[in-house]
Amino acid sequence: MEGPGLVGLDKRARDIFRRIVESYLQTGEPVGSRTLSLTGVSLSPASIRNTMQDLTLAGLLASPHTSAGRIPTHAGLRLFVDGLLEIGDISREERREIDARLAGRGRSFEEALDEASTLLSGLAGGASIVASPVRDAGVKHVEFVALGHDQALAVLVADDGSVENRLMPLKAGVTPSTLQEASNFLNARLRGRPLHEARSEMRSELEAARRELDAAAARLVEDGLAAWSGGAERERALIVRGRANLLQDREAVEDLERVRVLFDDLEQKEQLIGLLDGVSDAQGVRIFIGAETRLFSLSGSAVIAAPYMSGRQRVLGAIGVIGPARLNYARVIPLVDYTARVLGRMLDGQET
Repeated sequence: MEGPGLVGLDKRARDIFRRIVESYLQTGEPVGSRTLSLTGVSLSPASIRNTMQDLTLAGLLASPHTSAGRIPTHAGLRLFVDGLLEIGDISREERREIDARLAGRGRSFEEALDEASTLLSGLAGGASIVASPVRDAGVKHVEFVALGHDQALAVLVADDGSVENRLMPLKAGVTPSTLQEASNFLNARLRGRPLHEARSEMRSELEAARRELDAAAARLVEDGLAAWSGGAERERALIVRGRANLLQDREAVEDLERVRVLFDDLEQKEQLIGLLDGVSDAQGVRIFIGAETRLFSLSGSAVIAAPYMSGRQRVLGAIGVIGPARLNYARVIPLVDYTARVLGRMLDGQET
């Protein structure tokens, strides 16, 4: 489908633009009018130069340094990816390799994610990133246990076996029956549901249920909901593999400062996790080029990422590839997409 920027390009400009981008993605070299004239363009070098100048004025091409050739700008790459890119497919052998390497049983979540990240960086030729999912297991049981006249232990047991304990102060006059009443109220409404999903609904339900609960039990319920994190505060793992691949590109050798900035970016754990969490809100593969992400704007890098999800279409997280803006989009996009789908199926099997 044509992106809005393509509407303003006539057939000649579109053809020349496509040829320039495809040549640049393949070689990393600026493309000149003489080179284009040798690729079958039925125009004179002068006509080609005039069209290239128009594309430059439109912000789609740029002339690096003193070269007479042109390379696509990040805006040009975005236009190409959205409207002209012909996405390939991964080979049967690559599918078998991905299936086999991610099919191992008995791995932990982190081990499975590490294998997927290592595999993807090797196949795609860039650095790969993947964040461990937010573990949002359902609530199995909650209970308030008195530890004295002025203190209680709020216990939350999740379906995945994790236990979260919180100390809470008790107001005078709280009886064992009050603790049981609050426990029963929460168990009836939380069991089987992830806490983060139920928390906001529970607060509105609590307002309506105050007539059923005495004031002390209502206070316990409210304090318990505020105290439990539901596992959200657990340290999330971020796995980055394949940094050395970023040094194999010809542009990397010529622009080591850009690579240094990119390596620094790859150390920004919270921002990388935030980027992947943003991808998790989307359907399918997401592509960011250059300044489209604040994190990679200085290094001018590209990110191709996709969410991995359970068989019930519940998003677990996201996995992606980072590299120079001259990534082989036609190859990397289906690699990321297929790896994400296989990873989601495998992790889904671990959850059941």
